[in-house]
Amino acid sequence: MSGKDSKRLKWVESIAYLMDNQFQIPGTNMRFGLDPILGLVPFLGDVSTFAVSGALVLTMARHGASRAVVVRMVINIILDLIIGSIPILGAIFDFGYKANARNVRLLREHYEEGKHRGTGNGFIALVVIVLLLALALVIFGLVKFITWAWNYIDQTW
Repeated sequence: MSGKDSKRLKWVESIAYLMDNQFQIPGTNMRFGLDPILGLVPFLGDVSTFAVSGALVLTMARHGASRAVVVRMVINIILDLIIGSIPILGAIFDFGYKANARNVRLLREHYEEGKHRGTGNGFIALVVIVLLLALALVIFGLVKFITWAWNYIDQTW
């Protein structure tokens, strides 16, 4: 791994640690980060953590992560976004799934162990489109849920 790759991986690791493992529940080995905390804020929390995760993926795609790694990383964060946006279940899921930590593991395999060879060059536009479509899908789902909830509350009162 070159010095540049090492610096990039360190930066990605530090952000992933902040998002997934920064805090520890006293008396346990359970760790969590900002992702599940921000996820408790409806819509804005999920969108903000998705944006951070997306920025990490785009950074690594621009700097030579293979397409195989980028695709797996995108799947991780889309899964985190979609399931994480479900009330209550999403908060529990965010504590355990840790998409950013999974993505760091993929990057380590790519850079240090030589797995998932190839580059992601020329793939960035597709990654951005997929990320935006996933975000649009979640926004659409949230709007539908809010509309349903509002109508349900309005009918019961």
